[in-house]
Amino acid sequence: MGDVLSQSEIDNLLSAMSNGEFDPNSAGTEDEVQVKDYNFARPSKFSKDHLRTLVFIFEHYARLLSTNLPVYLRKNVQVEVMHSEATTFQEFSNSLLNPVLLGIVNFRPLEGNIIIELASGLGYTMVDRMLGGFGLPIEKTRDFTEIELNIIERIMIVCTNLLVEPWENVLEIDPSLDRIETNSQFVQFISPNEMTSIVTMSIKVGDVEGLMNICVPYSVVEPVIDKINTKYWYSTTESKDDEMYREIIEENINKAKIPVRAIMGKSVISVNDFMHMQVGDIIKINTKVDDDLDVYVGNIKKFSAVPGAVDDSYAVKIKSIYREE
Repeated sequence: MGDVLSQSEIDNLLSAMSNGEFDPNSAGTEDEVQVKDYNFARPSKFSKDHLRTLVFIFEHYARLLSTNLPVYLRKNVQVEVMHSEATTFQEFSNSLLNPVLLGIVNFRPLEGNIIIELASGLGYTMVDRMLGGFGLPIEKTRDFTEIELNIIERIMIVCTNLLVEPWENVLEIDPSLDRIETNSQFVQFISPNEMTSIVTMSIKVGDVEGLMNICVPYSVVEPVIDKINTKYWYSTTESKDDEMYREIIEENINKAKIPVRAIMGKSVISVNDFMHMQVGDIIKINTKVDDDLDVYVGNIKKFSAVPGAVDDSYAVKIKSIYREE
């Protein structure tokens, strides 16, 4: 209950209002402080900027999944990031239904694990495709067999390895799949009140659609949380040196193998002569002994050379280079 004014204080207040020294509309606004509620049981550790940056990271991850999964499933795969939200691990685990597919991923060099949850319907579809089926979901949910889990593990390993590239702007990680759990009760290595970021992705394999949730605990990304913001994200993206990419491309091109052949000469014979050809027969070609040989790289004439030998192998010595296209 507020303080009660005395009669003299009321008289002074009315006098100030009549003289214009006091404005009742501005009363209490000068020193007013905005108070914000804070939930100590559920502290807000992931800011909106953090969640927005995680969406950017996993949008890159979604593009990699859309490109790589069709190689294994032999069917069109569409992956889209739906949203990212901060919640406690208890709320995440309570939303899981058994059986469930939970991939426990070691997020080295960061300490701790993240969780990749794959909808069981997608799991059955992927198993059916890997075994040569049409990729149809089963009508009645059942537990996964050991053979089915081994097949799903191969897909989970692919999904885990694809995490490296999207996170390279934040940290060079070396993730590995520790195990797959089908019961949410066995995934209690995180405190129930631990804040996590849940990134929800929609995956469509052919006509079958399901969700993939990626649970990232705050304790795992806490050492690099300052780098998970849009300002740092764009600054590192723009600062990449194009020269580095050029060197990588040149290095990969230099390792490519291309066919090289030296043509000693050409000739045209009839099919009848070819059919009756014997050992010791001589074929006349259109070049002389002292003529240069044409050396082709692929189907392009690139060099002129003279024949020779190195140890016990035939060889040619380059004399000139054809510069024209």
